[in-house]
Amino acid sequence: MAPAPVRVLDDLRTRIAGIARAGRPARPAVPFGVAAIDARLPQGGLCRGALHEIAGGVHGAEAVLFVAGVLARLEGPVLWCLRRRDLFAPALAGAGLHPDRVIYAEGGDERTVLLCLEEGVRHAGLAGAVGEVARLSMPASRRLQLAAEASGVIAFVIRRWSRAGEAGAFAQPTAATTRWRITAVPSAPLPVPGLGRARWRLELVRARGGDSAAWEVEACDAQGRLAVSSADLADRSAAATEGRQRASP
Repeated sequence: MAPAPVRVLDDLRTRIAGIARAGRPARPAVPFGVAAIDARLPQGGLCRGALHEIAGGVHGAEAVLFVAGVLARLEGPVLWCLRRRDLFAPALAGAGLHPDRVIYAEGGDERTVLLCLEEGVRHAGLAGAVGEVARLSMPASRRLQLAAEASGVIAFVIRRWSRAGEAGAFAQPTAATTRWRITAVPSAPLPVPGLGRARWRLELVRARGGDSAAWEVEACDAQGRLAVSSADLADRSAAATEGRQRASP
């Protein structure tokens, strides 16, 4: 739990943002189509025209696929800003985001990545813009949030660390509308030898105007859809499988 002064400041920022948004039309949201998740988000999904922050750890594979799944369900090109050339395009396609839609911007250092991301977010023709950095300061996140609000483009910052010790930077507050942490958990066992669908622990660390929560989910499928894992993954029935809530395209 965040210290009391941090919670007070977050609450104050939320109230000020609410006053500033008074009278403005509500931004459309990108729903997950999973009631348990969408109910925790004030607008029933990830707000477009806003910044969303995802902690992805050292490799960040789960965070990358989570973001790709969201963007797969939107139309238009995607700007992806990164420090080095290590984004695996077939993995994006596996989460529904076709590589032909992605414009890659290799910045080399985090300052350049953030500058490219901020510039990209200002272009309303994009479906979304993504930046991969280890650190995100409050001023930088505030600029990204304001740029997203002005253009209506959804923006993502994936926090990737070169060393495990850098993970503590995620504890510092930012201006992101939502903040998420994603970690891999064991996949569901299959009745025959092999690997089941990947599973994640999805944590909503902070949502402006909402509450934190956590779920175990099955990773994005080829249409970018998540599914909430059933309570008993080792022995679930066919009826339970069909009854899982899935995101609509």
